[in-house]
Amino acid sequence: MWCIPAEGDAHFVCQMESVLEVYKRPLDPLNPVVCMDETTVQCIKEVRAPIAARPGETERYDVEYERNGVAHLLLFYAPFENWRRIQVADNHAACEWAEGVRRLVEEDYSNANKITLVMDNLNTHSGASFYKAFTPEHARRLLNKLEFVYTPKHGSWLNMAECEFSVLSRQCLARRLSDSEKVANEITVWTRSRNQNTAPVDWRFSTEDARIKLKRLYPNLLS
Repeated sequence: MWCIPAEGDAHFVCQMESVLEVYKRPLDPLNPVVCMDETTVQCIKEVRAPIAARPGETERYDVEYERNGVAHLLLFYAPFENWRRIQVADNHAACEWAEGVRRLVEEDYSNANKITLVMDNLNTHSGASFYKAFTPEHARRLLNKLEFVYTPKHGSWLNMAECEFSVLSRQCLARRLSDSEKVANEITVWTRSRNQNTAPVDWRFSTEDARIKLKRLYPNLLS
């Protein structure tokens, strides 16, 4: 469900239009657009062995289970290229995020001139995290290859990585997975299949649409 702010929110519309302007750029392999988001998955261990599926009956689980920690997911998603990578970690610390972005810059898009990274304004999503994880020289090299574009508060629906997480939850994570290793294995298979068998996103909501459909969010200059 979309969460839209109150009327006349200049900060919201400024950030929203910044994201929408990024989405309408021509596809450029040397200047890719990547959406990034994070979430957690509760790992669940079975207390009793499930009853295997039989003809006419699905697999059945006992109502009891054992919590077994959480797996933290970092998703990097290039919607206009139909590419995604999901990093499974034990935490969501600044250094974990920094390492994920380092891989994006130095491995996934090593030939890019500049990567535009669309994400929410979490405190770890900043250049400071690079300086916590790497030498100053390394941190600065990474920052020189990046453009950060932040979604506004209450504007997570503008981040296409959130939509991708929704698909992942329905297709891959809507069952009990016992530990982080199991989560990572399942996600690896899902990611490989989705990278090969789906199409790039056809994003149609534009700045012009926003100024009409979300007009109430813009400050009223006549009042």
